[in-house]
Amino acid sequence: MKKLSSLILIVVFANISCTQQEQTPNQKTIIQTDNAPAAVGVYSQAIQVGNVLYLSGQIGLVPETRELAGDDLESQTHQTLQNVKAVLEAAGFTMADVVKAQVFLDNMNDYGAFNKIYVEYFPENPPARAVVEVSRIPLDAKVEIMVEAVK
Repeated sequence: MKKLSSLILIVVFANISCTQQEQTPNQKTIIQTDNAPAAVGVYSQAIQVGNVLYLSGQIGLVPETRELAGDDLESQTHQTLQNVKAVLEAAGFTMADVVKAQVFLDNMNDYGAFNKIYVEYFPENPPARAVVEVSRIPLDAKVEIMVEAVK
């Protein structure tokens, strides 16, 4: 009888675990904040699925004016990273939760200058990253950054 009770308990526990997984599918949540620029095209600022947040590419637009923060890489990079931070915070994430970044520069000669600013926002344990030069970024920005974060 003791073996049968243990078997029933294991079966019941296994059934509860399976049922819970079926009842809690990963839902897609749209993240939107006024603290970052509204979308330039047809996309969401970010989408959260479970504990993962996928941010669309951000450029150096000032949210209030929807104009680039300046003509130079430095001002645009700071504003871009501030926009990334604002979207992360709207979803309850921080820069420390970022696990991957994809960076698009309009000129790879700006790589060193970009890194000097980037490290201010990721001073420890920076995320995995790719940096590529592209021929053009929306609104002729100098930099675009998209990230993924996990809690």
